[in-house]
Amino acid sequence: MKQKRFTFVVPIMIIVMVVALWMLNDGYSDIQFGIRLIIAIGAGLFSGVISYFLFPENEGKKRP
Repeated sequence: MKQKRFTFVVPIMIIVMVVALWMLNDGYSDIQFGIRLIIAIGAGLFSGVISYFLFPENEGKKRP
């Protein structure tokens, strides 16, 4: 498995989810908490997918 990628992906997902939830609680408190949580989870998953593909697996081996 690609363990090295997941060491970057999982913390990024958690940080994005926490920040998204904080921003939604601060600016859009009139929206129900369940909807805000779904939006924050979606943001975390989306950032995880993006960061999974942006961090190359064998970056050290490709450079001369």
